[in-house]
Amino acid sequence: MGSREIGRAQRIIDRLGSGQRREDFARAVCKSFGWRRPDGGFAIDSCRLLLGRLERRGLLRLPPPLRTGGGTVRRCALPGERAHAPKPLAELADKPPADALPGERAHAPKPLVELGDTPAAGALLVRPMSEPERPWWRAQMERYHYLGRCQMVGESLCYVALLGVEPVALLGWAAAALHNRPRDEYLGWDADTRARNLPLVVNNVRFLMLPWVRVAHLASRVLGANLRRLQQDWQQCFGHRVWLAETFVDAQRFAGTCYRAANWLYLGQTLGFGRQGASYLEHGRPKRVFIYPLHKRARERLCDRDCAFEGRNRKTNAMLKLNLSALPVDGKGGLMEVLRRLPDPRQRRGKRHGVVLVMAIAVCAVLAGAQSVAAIAHWAKDQSIATLRRLGCYRTKAPSYSTISRVLAKIDAQALDRGVGEWLQQHGAKLQGQGLALDGKTLRGSADGDGKAVHLVSAVLHRSGTVIAQTRVPDKTNEIKSVQPLLDGRDIRGAVVTGDAMFTQQDIANYIVEEKKADYQLTVKDNQPTLREDIESLHLEAFPPGA
Repeated sequence: MGSREIGRAQRIIDRLGSGQRREDFARAVCKSFGWRRPDGGFAIDSCRLLLGRLERRGLLRLPPPLRTGGGTVRRCALPGERAHAPKPLAELADKPPADALPGERAHAPKPLVELGDTPAAGALLVRPMSEPERPWWRAQMERYHYLGRCQMVGESLCYVALLGVEPVALLGWAAAALHNRPRDEYLGWDADTRARNLPLVVNNVRFLMLPWVRVAHLASRVLGANLRRLQQDWQQCFGHRVWLAETFVDAQRFAGTCYRAANWLYLGQTLGFGRQGASYLEHGRPKRVFIYPLHKRARERLCDRDCAFEGRNRKTNAMLKLNLSALPVDGKGGLMEVLRRLPDPRQRRGKRHGVVLVMAIAVCAVLAGAQSVAAIAHWAKDQSIATLRRLGCYRTKAPSYSTISRVLAKIDAQALDRGVGEWLQQHGAKLQGQGLALDGKTLRGSADGDGKAVHLVSAVLHRSGTVIAQTRVPDKTNEIKSVQPLLDGRDIRGAVVTGDAMFTQQDIANYIVEEKKADYQLTVKDNQPTLREDIESLHLEAFPPGA
């Protein structure tokens, strides 16, 4: 920031005055400068850190913080201590690890049987941890990791690895190191390109195999399962993909065997410097540097000054201006009427915002271009009181990030997809004579360990690309059996349903014509040799037979 920009930021801070949080100052500065993240939300965390650095250099004045002493680290209670252990995952149960010291009473978590998705017995599942579960993650890191827990900088994700229903490993990913000589030499990028594309690199800041776990080759399997879904999870949470993973291994403690076994590349050692505040000090413990390209063209993309990261940022910012008055929100067939049919998955006690409000905010934010829960929460905070009132908010503040995240995690996804799809279809163009494509896609990065990736079948309008229906294909069947559940309850009369050779089946054709009163145009290939020969024998000038 130049002197003019710093002066402008100082005036904004002075106008707000004392009694505000540092986050509030950062939000106001971001709004004034239009500083946004790739997912469309304001870059509040980055701005807050920048304001802090400017204050330490004497270039900016900030009011004293409202809270002090927040940097203390609270470790997990040792044996005999009276303390409250975090319980987002499960209460801690007595289970001494195999390498426990004589007389030591160690704590290990119970199986995670109350937390939704768990793999079959013996199967490996690696999944992100929700915000309420992070205190448990930090407590385990503080107790069992030799570095303790860490304050992860910037965009970050925490993962837990489950073997059956038992947690076996914990991982943490955060922003990449600003200076990493082996990585920078490998990529060959200059300082400007590094500053622009560094958010596309992610650092494995913590990897903990829980000490009572003794399974051969498990560490490399956990790394592989995590890397297979890392890009997709980053896209969903922060609105952009990452192209390279990096990590530092203490050369005096570890050899990095599990990283080598998981096909990470060893680049060399650091010079033995560590960051202390705003400067770097020599600590004399060089680290081994490993990287893992998450795409075969990762080096090329990271060295590209005009990477799609910036283009998506500009596109998202332009889409965030949503004219809510132009949407059919109220009245018969409006969005609010559709959302009122959704059951509230939460308990009655303690609810401050209704499920209709939360889901209306989520739908409108996504239509505005938001690509993550954080972007949805930022979009909600940016709306006026009048807009929130129209969406059903009767409080002075919009729902928080945690509230939106909890509701989205528990909502009936099929009921939501069905209701919103009907709403889009009802207020869009009529399907008479329109093309409706049946398309199956596998969600990249959705496979966990040895489990199968999620496969979806969608009904997409040809002209607008609007998805009016979507369903998941069960693991033990195929796309053919999913067509009828996909289109049941959808009014597609007069539409022309198209599909590839997979959907060229007699039952599907009869269902489309007789029950849905629509037409079809399906591809015939060698998977239907008799039908193909019959069509070829008709000759083009005699097709269709009615001619």
